[in-house]
Amino acid sequence: MATRWGIFSAGKISGDFTAALLSQCPDEHQVIAIAARSQEKAQAFADRFGIKNAYGSYSELVQNPDIDIVYIGSIHPEHHKLSMLCLNAGKHVLCEKPVTMTVAAAKEVFALAKEKKLFFMEGFWSRMFPVYHQIRRELDSGSLGDIKMATAKFCVDNYSVDRMNQKAQGGGGILDLGCYVVMFADFVFGGKPEKISVEGTVSESGVDTGAAITLRYSGGRIASLLYNITTSHEDNAATILGTKGSIRVEPNFWAPVKMTSPMGSFEFSLPKGKFDTYYGAQSNGFQYEQQCVRECLQNGLLECPLVSHESSLNIMGVIETVLNELGVTYDFPYTV
Repeated sequence: MATRWGIFSAGKISGDFTAALLSQCPDEHQVIAIAARSQEKAQAFADRFGIKNAYGSYSELVQNPDIDIVYIGSIHPEHHKLSMLCLNAGKHVLCEKPVTMTVAAAKEVFALAKEKKLFFMEGFWSRMFPVYHQIRRELDSGSLGDIKMATAKFCVDNYSVDRMNQKAQGGGGILDLGCYVVMFADFVFGGKPEKISVEGTVSESGVDTGAAITLRYSGGRIASLLYNITTSHEDNAATILGTKGSIRVEPNFWAPVKMTSPMGSFEFSLPKGKFDTYYGAQSNGFQYEQQCVRECLQNGLLECPLVSHESSLNIMGVIETVLNELGVTYDFPYTV
């Protein structure tokens, strides 16, 4: 039986996600409905992809009994309330990163998912790419020896999203891009860092534009992380350094197809797509995440082992600390 999806938000990321879903076998994935903040936007999205049901409110979509799981692709200040809406309606959820705006809000979502016995996952799609599976094999095999350091860089000039400088829409670098470098450190080391050091910059509108973050984990293990939304850098790579060898994940490390390691050089082809996508060919990589979610649901899992609730809380904890250190605050109530 196909996994039956509902889509929240008719924006760019939801469009690329839906394009990936519909590029796969219809016996495995079906898009039942799209919901947006207006009927007009929802209908235009539905017309583009041939989706039968278009709703002008999110509450209408979750009442559709034919939907198994909802993908939330809205701006992140809405993630908490929309996640709670879906869970209270008995729907499984895949929510784009960052899962919420605060650790407290994330804990509330995870608690409700557990209470309702529903699957909930934060959409860090990177971890489902074959490159990340190969990295995990390397780390588990001990080919690098003792891991001492990890680095990751995400710097993009003139990032073309209007809301990035709009505090009222959850703008800023770490919630949108910097969360990926934090995700990579958590992927390598796991657990909570013992110390977090931050140096960064804040725009006139009050959002963070970039930072250098150092995370110290137990045993003197270090993650050195950079992100910036005003400075371009071609080498947005990630590395892992051990006592016996190192791994380099070629750009872009958040959607990679190439890596080198003690086991050799690896290159993985992206899945094929049937639609044009806003973010280019890399968006076909959503298919890895979608297949992972399908397998989790088929196996009755309530969490994805690759992006556990604990991992999401670790990442959100670092993000919250970075924002606090930079003096960036958001005034978003998170209770429904």
